[in-house]
Amino acid sequence: MKQLEPGTRIDCFEIKECIHSGSMAHIYSVEYAKNEQGSGPCAGATALAEQAGPRVSGFAMVMKIPRMDAAAGAENIVGFEVELQIYPTLTGPHVPRFVAAGDLLHLPYLVMEHVQGATLQHWLDQPEALSPQTIAQLGDAMAIAAHSLHRQNVCHLDLKPANVLIRDDGTAVLLDFGLSCHAHYPDLLAEEMRQAVGSPAWIAPEQVVGVRGDLRSDIFAIGVMLYQLATGEYPFGAPLTQGGLRQRLWMTPIPPRRHRPDLPDWLQEIILRCLEPEAAQRYPSAAHLAFDLANPGQVAITERGRRTRGVGAWTHFKRWIKAAGMCYKPSPLPAQQIDEVPILMVAIPHDDVTDATLYSLKQAVRRSLGIRPGARLACVTVISPADRSTTDADRSATALQRKHLARLKQWAQSLDMTGHSVSCHVIEAGDVAQALVRYAQNNFVSVMILGAATHGIQMQRLVATVPMRVVRDAPCTVILVKQQLPFSALARES
Repeated sequence: MKQLEPGTRIDCFEIKECIHSGSMAHIYSVEYAKNEQGSGPCAGATALAEQAGPRVSGFAMVMKIPRMDAAAGAENIVGFEVELQIYPTLTGPHVPRFVAAGDLLHLPYLVMEHVQGATLQHWLDQPEALSPQTIAQLGDAMAIAAHSLHRQNVCHLDLKPANVLIRDDGTAVLLDFGLSCHAHYPDLLAEEMRQAVGSPAWIAPEQVVGVRGDLRSDIFAIGVMLYQLATGEYPFGAPLTQGGLRQRLWMTPIPPRRHRPDLPDWLQEIILRCLEPEAAQRYPSAAHLAFDLANPGQVAITERGRRTRGVGAWTHFKRWIKAAGMCYKPSPLPAQQIDEVPILMVAIPHDDVTDATLYSLKQAVRRSLGIRPGARLACVTVISPADRSTTDADRSATALQRKHLARLKQWAQSLDMTGHSVSCHVIEAGDVAQALVRYAQNNFVSVMILGAATHGIQMQRLVATVPMRVVRDAPCTVILVKQQLPFSALARES
């Protein structure tokens, strides 16, 4: 299909200009045609966003029309069908708002919000090396956007710099869902295509062998982009053959610090964990990845982070043997995968806390971790700015942070954390309840464990206690723990 001229009308939309012409589609800026304001539905279009009233979207719009000429591949039209199927189901700030769609019998197009911002390629084109903090912020934004998508049972499966847009406020918006997979709809690409589909530089190992629908494939793609941001290089090159793609089933990339020695070990640890050949060795969810990127001081450094040269040929040979005999199984629903690896949070009081409370919280954490094998634990305490009102050096903010951080780590030492990650956090805030709720929101906490109020029932009717406010406002499950301490445990827990 040739490029459309400005002023062309398609259903109730008027073409303004072509803003992108690619191998897969043309993208035009559009507006509602002047004589269509306030009229009925578009002929030939599914217009979900406008059925309730006049056609005034309130935001800039673009129209995407797939290429359907003789040179276009079959994946163009299949990809459009996938987008037509998935786009109307997506919600949230990390995807463009859907407006309308035209079907294949009339004219295939998608109209959606025109999101303002720059793609990730903008940062890759910077002449100077990006700081680790900037790389972490960009990665955190991508992980949060991917997590939002996975919660809706969608895996993107084509994350790359051109498909990640960063708004001015730093949040990420994901674009182009032509290769995506929705767990509740037929996977048209798997049915129609016999070979792996995806962008060669960013495709995950399991995608190479035809496994689609694993959210950890998107985590691999984010790892590739983090590697690019950190080093300016592709971790696996950009192979064009099936044999070249299959190498990532057992190959490990050159450590980023080999390209750039000034990179911190925590950033290399995160990047290489995302790029593990086996999906089970990567982050179990994008929320876990976002947690580490937002809290670099809490990243547990392993051999990956300290590595300065690639693994040896013998290791690669063993991985090759393992990959040759590996049996890949269908992935569970993305939302189910996330629920199996929740982030747990326990709020530890910093002042006027009894042994009974500390013991009861510890027992509740043990029980919660015991029934959630893949859970991550965050130990949090909130201190008041008034606690450092004195000018004494030992009461400075840094000294207080270290003091309470040491207390949290000591409290967590007796927990059996086999198979779990644990981190400790000290927050300074005047409103304890609000700080706990905000922490839970920002870190995608699934379960919060909190000590129950010790005030009497009559007092709680008059005063909104911290536990009451947390239960009311928290975006997650809250477990209130009543303090109890057996005499036999008193000496051991004190």
